[in-house]
Amino acid sequence: MYRTYTCGELRLSDAGKSVTLAGWVQRTRKMGGMTFVDLRDRYGITQLVFDENTNAELCEQANKLGREFVIQIKGVVNERYSKNANMPTGDIEIMVSELNVLNTSLTPPFTIEDNTDGGDDIRMKYRYLDLRRNAVRANLELRHKMAFEVRSYLDKHGFLEVETPVLIGSTPEGARDFVVPSRMNPGQFYALPQSPQTLKQLLMVAGFDRYFQIVKCFRDEDLRADRQPEFTQIDCEMSFVEQEDILTLFEGMAKHLFKTIRNIDIKEAFPRMTWHDAMKYYGSDKPDTRFDMKFVELMDILKGYGFGVFDNAEYIGGICAKGAAVYTRKQIDQLTDFVKRPQIGAKGLVYARVEADGTVKSSVDKFYSQDVLQKMKAAFGAEAGDLILILSGDDTMKTRKQLCELRLEVASQLGLRDKDKFACLWVVDFPMYEWSEEEGRLMAMHHPFTSPKPEDIPLLDTDPASVRANAYDMVINGVEVGGGSIRIHDSQLQAKIFKILGFTPEKAQAQFGFLMNAFKYGAPPHGGLAYGLDRWVSLFAGLDSIRDCIAFPKNTSGRDVMLDAPSYLAQEQLEELTLQVVEKK
Repeated sequence: MYRTYTCGELRLSDAGKSVTLAGWVQRTRKMGGMTFVDLRDRYGITQLVFDENTNAELCEQANKLGREFVIQIKGVVNERYSKNANMPTGDIEIMVSELNVLNTSLTPPFTIEDNTDGGDDIRMKYRYLDLRRNAVRANLELRHKMAFEVRSYLDKHGFLEVETPVLIGSTPEGARDFVVPSRMNPGQFYALPQSPQTLKQLLMVAGFDRYFQIVKCFRDEDLRADRQPEFTQIDCEMSFVEQEDILTLFEGMAKHLFKTIRNIDIKEAFPRMTWHDAMKYYGSDKPDTRFDMKFVELMDILKGYGFGVFDNAEYIGGICAKGAAVYTRKQIDQLTDFVKRPQIGAKGLVYARVEADGTVKSSVDKFYSQDVLQKMKAAFGAEAGDLILILSGDDTMKTRKQLCELRLEVASQLGLRDKDKFACLWVVDFPMYEWSEEEGRLMAMHHPFTSPKPEDIPLLDTDPASVRANAYDMVINGVEVGGGSIRIHDSQLQAKIFKILGFTPEKAQAQFGFLMNAFKYGAPPHGGLAYGLDRWVSLFAGLDSIRDCIAFPKNTSGRDVMLDAPSYLAQEQLEELTLQVVEKK
């Protein structure tokens, strides 16, 4: 046997045992006639002791060990003289009697420790070394545990895990597809699935009733902290259900994960917020509700007093930061610079402090009397010591999004975004459509298979832009961790939706005829939801990015710098696939 115990399981109760361990050398230390080696494996670290007085040759071998050498040792468990309370194995050490070097190692390009000296790029290039670090390994262990609990919960609720194809047809109505050329069908391409949406609907037509899959999905989109070109969904679908059935079951799953993974027992129902209210009060369809700071609209209070910026604005709104009147002018100038960044795009920032005596001191005092400023203060419910921050603009939606960024920045500065505090809610009643300036037409806000709210179906013929979707998202701490909808199960209604989206009957038949035809063979009412496993894990791990809860992620350019992918194909491969690479000018 290579080992009788792992490096994380021996305790003081094992003192006197003869043991065999194997693992990687974390570090070595020579102190007088003793050499100490920390031996690491996936389970922990155990201190090894080599005594020059007992076996000088063995001690000399130990002195030649380098970082990350793979070794096997035999020895006896002893009580440690100088105990380490920060290690589970800190009460014991192994007096080594035999050392076997299984493999040597080059000096790693960074330290394999929790607080490593390696930057992002170098750790991504040597990801297999980065994965040896406790912090990264713990994230993958958390991911395993969450996937296990998901399967357990869904199995208990009658779901079947069914695999769907990875090579499918392209559906360019959503995000960009990754495409795969077919050698056996020259000039034709598969697509990698953005989600198994149509396939899981076909499983409902097939009578499977409750389906799930922990599935890889692919989208050729620009990357950010919570997005990778390939990601993992907990994909689910149910038949003979309404929205309430789905929200109840998957809220139950969320509570199950909180309890089993974080030992947080959530008793109360998750709040529900309409999309309209989310945008009105938070400027986002995924609001962070760990703290208050709702938007207050001020058009009725601040317009008409000669301040042109406000008088000519379509929207004036603000937030009240409790206790933040202590902000210096320099700090407020920094907030002004923040909202004026190109990616946010505000033109400026107006502020007002509520003084200790209740009066309001504003950066635009010369335009407003104290009576008007007191009305503004009352609208916020502001008190002495509070700071009011105001933005305005000629585009309501755009200005609300700018105010959202300001709200989150101020909350971060005030320490209100505690990663160990969780605020969950459902956002419901999304618009069915959104206008695309680029396409010059209405586009599905979710996807073209989402059902409209039953009471809004008549509006499809008269005012489709006002139709609400039977859709819902779960939001935790400002992160959309999942979403779904009740699907269309009627082929005539589906055809009408395609027409509104600008599909000709021929185009709809070519892209989605298989689904519309299936609906003619007795499709049940159905709906579903997909959770983002990567986002759930990063949320529970307290990470700012999903990258470190994925074993082999891509960088911000969508590259795998370890495998050097994507890469060019040999000319022979291109010819076999009947492809030609054209240089982009």
